[in-house]
Amino acid sequence: MKNARQVPAQAAPLVREDVIVFSVGEYKFAIAASVVKEIRGMEGLTQFTLGGISAKISKLAFTLERNGTTYFVVDAARHFQLSSSQPSRVMILRNGVTALLVDITDRILEITSLHALPRAFTHDERIWYRGLAVVNGAVLPIVNHNAFLNKAEYDILSSGLERVRGIVTV
Repeated sequence: MKNARQVPAQAAPLVREDVIVFSVGEYKFAIAASVVKEIRGMEGLTQFTLGGISAKISKLAFTLERNGTTYFVVDAARHFQLSSSQPSRVMILRNGVTALLVDITDRILEITSLHALPRAFTHDERIWYRGLAVVNGAVLPIVNHNAFLNKAEYDILSSGLERVRGIVTV
């Protein structure tokens, strides 16, 4: 009988990245600190209601006007399909018009490795997460900041906003 060749476990590549740990309900997540422009309270949010678009993109909770830019505020609990939470913070993301409604922003920490998602992750979570980090013995999902509003959702929102603004300015 031949000896089965053992394939060594592949080590996670060494990565040094600052991430912001945040909570949604009882769950903790992290996002690259480099993609967060600002963390703020909930003042200035406007309830999102844009006809049928509100029903199509139900994870969208509010808009926020900031320095001439309209940010679309995604409710993280709805996005991750979690039960309702108690949001108190808004993370405005860089290089786009997306902001994220979260319960608590906890701290900034440095991760040194990012593990690939296990094959058991087969649905939306493959898009939601960049990978997993182990912090003090706990697994922490590192979110993909581009997953909160995909291109199709952004296009729908942009055209709807343009129509509304066109009606208002005529």
